[in-house]
Amino acid sequence: RTAQAYQQAKIGGFCHLYTGQEAVAVGTIAAVNPDDPIVHAYRDHGHALARGMEPRACMAEMFGKITGCAKGKGGSMHMFDKPNWLFGGHGIVGAQTALGAGLAFGARYEWEVLKKQLDEHGGGPAKAKVCLCYLGDGALNQGVLHEAMNLAGLWSLPVIYIVENNGYSMGTAIDRGTTMAHDLTKKAEAYGIRGAVIDGFDVLDLYDDFKPLADWCREHQKPAFVDLKTYRYQGHSMSDPQKYRTKDEVDKYKSRDSIDALAHQLLNERKLPDGRAVLTEEEFLAMQKDIKEIVREAVEFAEQSPAP
Repeated sequence: RTAQAYQQAKIGGFCHLYTGQEAVAVGTIAAVNPDDPIVHAYRDHGHALARGMEPRACMAEMFGKITGCAKGKGGSMHMFDKPNWLFGGHGIVGAQTALGAGLAFGARYEWEVLKKQLDEHGGGPAKAKVCLCYLGDGALNQGVLHEAMNLAGLWSLPVIYIVENNGYSMGTAIDRGTTMAHDLTKKAEAYGIRGAVIDGFDVLDLYDDFKPLADWCREHQKPAFVDLKTYRYQGHSMSDPQKYRTKDEVDKYKSRDSIDALAHQLLNERKLPDGRAVLTEEEFLAMQKDIKEIVREAVEFAEQSPAP
């Protein structure tokens, strides 16, 4: 529906769809606490919804309406939700990586102050936080990321740099524009940061792999770097003709679709204690109906909302 609205000129500016990468936002965000800070790039609708943003506020922002999350002044690339500790999508490639280090620095500072107060006056343990900072593989080549990672390693900041590695920087394949593309964790190793490679196509496996890493960063107040393998079904943006890849390649990744895989597991493989499937076909169809209604209402709300 977002693509349709863009083609109808109801959404202006740039628009980057998240279709195909959904498991990344859902699996990683589910592994942290609701008040852990998150900052991300411009392919940001999935993160906003996974974090708990009201779909109407998300759609209205894309329509440039005052009821949007940034009062219609940010648009598609700038989903911001302070109550949900979501500190925005950012249109400048790599710019959010410095903010990720800053948010982690702030969280670490507050934790240390609170810890000192509790030690002096008694009380439970201070609650530590971890910051999730998302970036595309194109941001790997921006200087600001390396400055931020250097400080994160030097100052032991609790930030996890999550590379949503969909294989392309706009239309350039990662191995044509990035050194060590076959082992991105070497970039983290250079700054004394723990690195990991995680498959991003099965949301349950992704969660199981990411949760221990996030817990480790929180406990030790240290940074990490994740090469998270994923794929986008649409072009870089709505104006991308996608001449740099074949239909066969796209279809190959669609056959591993994370939503289809999760539905299959819940319908057929995962069982409740009494042996029943976690999700029945009737429940699944009802869920689809509910979701379509939520999206329809979001579009209607955005269309009817006033301009800023």
